[in-house]
Amino acid sequence: MNRRTRIIIPVILAVILTGILAALNFYGTFYRNNIKSLEEQPEIRIYRSFDYDRMIDEVLKSGAVDNSKTFLRAAKVMKLRESFRPGLYQFRKGMGNKAIVRTLAKGWQKPFRLVIPGYFRTLDRFAGFLSDHLEAGEDAFSAVLHDPETASKYGFTPETFIGMFIPNTYEVWWTVTPEDLVDRLNQEYVKFWSGDRDAKASAIGLTRQEVSTLASIVIEESKYEPELPRIAGVYMNRLNRGMLLQADPTVLFAVGDPSLKRVLNRHLETDSPYNTYKYEGLPPGPITMPPIAAIDAVLNYERHDYLYFCANDSFDGRHAFAKTLSAHNENARRYQQALSAQSRVRN
Repeated sequence: MNRRTRIIIPVILAVILTGILAALNFYGTFYRNNIKSLEEQPEIRIYRSFDYDRMIDEVLKSGAVDNSKTFLRAAKVMKLRESFRPGLYQFRKGMGNKAIVRTLAKGWQKPFRLVIPGYFRTLDRFAGFLSDHLEAGEDAFSAVLHDPETASKYGFTPETFIGMFIPNTYEVWWTVTPEDLVDRLNQEYVKFWSGDRDAKASAIGLTRQEVSTLASIVIEESKYEPELPRIAGVYMNRLNRGMLLQADPTVLFAVGDPSLKRVLNRHLETDSPYNTYKYEGLPPGPITMPPIAAIDAVLNYERHDYLYFCANDSFDGRHAFAKTLSAHNENARRYQQALSAQSRVRN
């Protein structure tokens, strides 16, 4: 081997080695898996208010990234500082830094399952619930929900608007704006009613909004679902006969204190269109956001001759029903006796 060959071979080997190291470094920086092997990958929430450093802190604090140095290097090379987007993110096992950075830069969010449980008595409480689960703040949600023009846009009044929101599970983006969320929920409302439910509402002589209002009273009377159609039947009988509904939950709503355990005579004198002891027919709107079970209970109310009901003396959450006032008074007397006996035992 001549001298020239002895010089060239090490140079070639050095170049090859350098190339191999550069390739390994490139692969490690951009393509090698950089997600920790966890039983469940954490969710990362990046708010619109975050600057780059806060975003990086949230990603690293989540514990999802295995090698922070290579991630930061890739983020710098790919200019993530200039392009990251807010969102709810969850990285997948096997993702390299290039995929991680592109996910943050493109806003490839994980869909969020928004479970609306219902039973919200006011739009303020609903706004608080939404802000607890989505990116937008409570003030932003409240402003949209309380805007009369928003309600009017979808055919509602401020009093009936809460009935537009059907308790259910929805897949949305965590960053959805209040305006877009309300629009989406209106689309779901239309789908919910169109067809069979609209036909049933028409058959019993009620509008969608009236069904929701009555359903809100029914669900406030009882959480025992098998009984809901029978309670709905009592109120339908009263409506059809032109009787006062005399629903205690509407009085509690009118008084503004749902924590009251008993409705007293002074509460019955509350001058409010929601007081169904003073005003005929349905109140101006729902007194709570009724669940689907209550809406369907009204649409499929039990046909019977009952006009009255009160809590059962067995305290099992069910009710005793009566066709006459005298029979109702007897049921009420038994309940009061059982309540008094129970109180004596406790004391």
